[in-house]
Amino acid sequence: MRILLSIFGFLFLMAVAGGAGMLAIFWHFGQGLPDYTQLENYEPEVMTRVHASDGALIAEYAREKRVFVPISAIPPKVVDAFVAAEDKNFFSHPGIDFASVLRAAVTNVVNMGTGKRPVGASTITQQVAKNFLLTNEVSYERKIKEAILSFRIERAFSKEHILELYLNEIYLGSGSYGVAAAALRYFDKSLDELNIEEAAYLAALPKAPSNYHPVRNHDEAKARRNWVIGRMLEENYITEAEAQAAWSAPLLGKSRESVDTYQADFFAEEVRRQLVDRYGEGMLYDGGLSVRSTVVPRLQDIADKALFDGLVDYDRRHGWRGPITNIDLSGNWQQALREVETPADIPWDRAVVLDTDANEAKLGLMSGEQGRIPLRFLTWARPWQKGQTLGAVVNRPSDVLKPGDVIYVKHFAELDGETLPPNTYGLRQIPNVNGGLVAMDPHTGRVLAMSGGFSHDLSKFNRATQARRQPGSAFKPFVYLAALDKGFTPSTLVLDAPFVIDQGPGLGKWKPGNYSGQFYGPSTMRLGIEKSRNLMTVRLAQTIGMPTVVDYAERFGIVDEMPDVLSMSLGAAETTVMRLTAAYAELVNGGKKITPTLIDRIQDRRGNVIYRRDDRECSLCQDVEFRNQMPPDLPDNREQLTDPASAFQMVHIMEGVISRGTGRTIAELGYPLAGKTGTTNDSRDAWFVGFSPDLAVGVYVGFDDNRSLGDKEQGASAAAPIWKEFMRGALEGTKAIPFRTPPGIRMVRVESRTGLPAGPGAQDVIWEAFKPGTIPASNDNVIDGGYSGSGNSDNSAGAVSGPGGIY
Repeated sequence: MRILLSIFGFLFLMAVAGGAGMLAIFWHFGQGLPDYTQLENYEPEVMTRVHASDGALIAEYAREKRVFVPISAIPPKVVDAFVAAEDKNFFSHPGIDFASVLRAAVTNVVNMGTGKRPVGASTITQQVAKNFLLTNEVSYERKIKEAILSFRIERAFSKEHILELYLNEIYLGSGSYGVAAAALRYFDKSLDELNIEEAAYLAALPKAPSNYHPVRNHDEAKARRNWVIGRMLEENYITEAEAQAAWSAPLLGKSRESVDTYQADFFAEEVRRQLVDRYGEGMLYDGGLSVRSTVVPRLQDIADKALFDGLVDYDRRHGWRGPITNIDLSGNWQQALREVETPADIPWDRAVVLDTDANEAKLGLMSGEQGRIPLRFLTWARPWQKGQTLGAVVNRPSDVLKPGDVIYVKHFAELDGETLPPNTYGLRQIPNVNGGLVAMDPHTGRVLAMSGGFSHDLSKFNRATQARRQPGSAFKPFVYLAALDKGFTPSTLVLDAPFVIDQGPGLGKWKPGNYSGQFYGPSTMRLGIEKSRNLMTVRLAQTIGMPTVVDYAERFGIVDEMPDVLSMSLGAAETTVMRLTAAYAELVNGGKKITPTLIDRIQDRRGNVIYRRDDRECSLCQDVEFRNQMPPDLPDNREQLTDPASAFQMVHIMEGVISRGTGRTIAELGYPLAGKTGTTNDSRDAWFVGFSPDLAVGVYVGFDDNRSLGDKEQGASAAAPIWKEFMRGALEGTKAIPFRTPPGIRMVRVESRTGLPAGPGAQDVIWEAFKPGTIPASNDNVIDGGYSGSGNSDNSAGAVSGPGGIY
C-alpha cells in the first residue's frame, strides 16, 4: 500500500510540476503577443472593381485578388469541405485539437529517420492565428505562441467569425486569396454556384496550392480532391450517392474568360487616377471599393474603332515607313517571328515576307501557314518623306517589301462585295500620329466613352485628358457667342478684309489671314462660323473686347487663365479634348454649367455609398414603391453661363457648318447635328467638336511631338471623318430629334448672303434664329473692329454695345 501511495504521490507531484511548467511556459510566451482583438473588426485587403454603366466589369485593382464574403453568404457545402479536410473537430475543440496533436506526435516519432516531412495538427483557429498575427517561422516558439493565441481567439470570437476570417484570408493559389476569389479563378463561378466536387477541390488547396493546379498537376489535383470528398462522406456531410457522383466527375478548371468584361483601358486608367487622387493608393488597392463608372460599352467600342480606323486612314495617306524589323529566313523563321515583340492590343497579325514576284508578296504567318498580299493592296504604300509627303509610285511588291521583313497584316475574305482568294491579306502599319475622342451626355457631363490614343499598350498617355493642344478655329464659337450675348445677331455683317496689328515693342506686327488666303468683304456672322473666317473672328473679338472673350473662355472651362491677347480669339490657348467637349456640351444644353465626370457612384466594402455624382436632394425618392408613376421633379441647380437664346443661336449657326460649311461631309448621316472644325498653324492640330441634341463629341488628331500633319491636312480631313464614324454608330437605330428651341426664339426665312428677311421669289434662302425685336430690316452697319488700316489698333476703338459699328 505504501508503495502504491508513493507512486501516486510521485505522479501527482509530476502532474503539478508539469502543470506549473506549462503555466510558466504559457506565461512566458504569452507576454507581448499581438493583440488578437483586432480580428473583431476584420477588414482584409480587398480588390477594387470598376464597372461600366451597365454593370460589366472593366477593371480590377488589387495587391491581393480577394473578394470578401461574410460567413452568412458562404454556402454550407464550402464550409463542410474545408472543415472535413482541414479540421474535422473544429466545432468542438477549444482552439487546439489535442487528439490530433497526439496522433501527429506519434506519427512523427514513427517516421523519425525516414526522411518523411513531419506532419502537423494545426486547427483552423491556429491557421488564423498564424496568418493574421504571426509569421511563417518554423520553430517551437512560434507553435507555442500560436497555441496561446488560438485559445484566446476561441474565447473571444464565435466559431462562425473564425471561419469567416479563415475562408476570406487563406491563399488558394494563382493569385487568389479567399474562397470567393478562388471560385472565380478556377471555375468562373460565384460561391453559391459551386457543386460538391468544386467545393472539395478548393478545400484541397490550402496545404500546397501550387502542387494541385487543375491543368499542370491534374492527376495529383484530382486525387487530392477525391480525398476531400471521402472526408466529407466520413463526416456525413454528403451521402454515398453524392460522393460517388462527385468522385466520377472530371476536374475541369475554367478561367474567367466568360466574365462580362470590356476593354476600356484609357477610361479605366483615368478612373484609377481619380480614385488615387480622391482616396489614396491604399484605399484603391486594398479598400474593396465598388465603382460604377459612366462608360457605355457599346459607345466605347464605337469610339475605339472610329479613332483606330481614322488614325490608320490618315497614316495611309502619308505613306509607308518600313517594316517592324527584318529577320533571317535561313533558320527557323516561325520561331523568330514569334519572338518579335508587338503591342497586345493591336488587332492585326504578324507575318514575315518570304518572297515577292511581279503580282504579290508571299507571307509566312506565326501559325506556319502562308498567305499573300496582292499588288493592288500595296499601292498605298509609297515611301513616306519628310513633311508628310509621298515618294515614288508603287509598281511592284518589291518596291515596298523584301524577304525577311516582319510586318503587320490584316486578313480579307472579301472586299467591297468581291470574294477574295484564300489567305489574302492587306499590309498595315502602326500610325505615328495619335489622337483622342470624348463622348459626353451634354445635360449631365457623364462621359459615355473616351479613347485616349491608338494603343494603350504602346502609350499610356491619354490624349483626351492629358494632351494640352491649341483648338484653333474650334474656339471661335465662343467669340461669336459673346457677341450674340452683347446684342449682335447671326445676320450682323462683319468685314472680311486684311488686318494688321502692332503687337508691341519688339514683337512686330501680327497679320492674320484666312485659310484660303482670300478676302470676302462684309459677311454675316453665320458665314464667319460656317466658313471659319479668321479675319472676321479677329474683328469681332476686337469689337467686343478681348476681356470679354477671355471671360467666356474661362467661364466655359476651356482654359483656366487666358492671356488678354487678340490672337487668342483664333484658338491659340491650349486646352484638352475633355474640356473643349464639355464647353460645346454647355452650348447645346442651353448654356448650363456641367462638370465632366467618369464616375456615377462609389461604394465601400460594406456597400455604403461614399460618393454619388448627382448630389441633389430628393426626399420623394426614398422608400418608394414603384407603380409606374412619374418620377419626382428634381431642382435644376446648374449655373446658367449664357442666355439660352444665344446658346441656341450658336447651335443653329453650327448646324450650318455641317449643312453648308467646313463639315458638310457629315450631313449625309441624316440627323440634326452641329459642330465646328479646328486647325492650327502649320496644320499641327486637327479638331472636330460637335453634338446632336443629346450627345456631345470631341475629336483631336495630331503628333505627340507637335509637328505638322501635312500641308493639305485640316480638321475637316483628319478629325471630322472620325467624328462622323462615331456618330454614325452611336446614333444608329435612334430617331432624329431636332435641337430644342428655347422660348422667345423666332425662326425667320432670310437670304443667306445678306442675312435679311427673304422676299417672295428670293434665292438661297435659309432659316435663321432671332431673339425678340432683333429681326433686321436692313444691314447698313458693318463691323470692322475699329481697324483704320494703318496697322495700329486699340482694344477700345470701335467697341460697341450692340450690332452697330463703322465701315
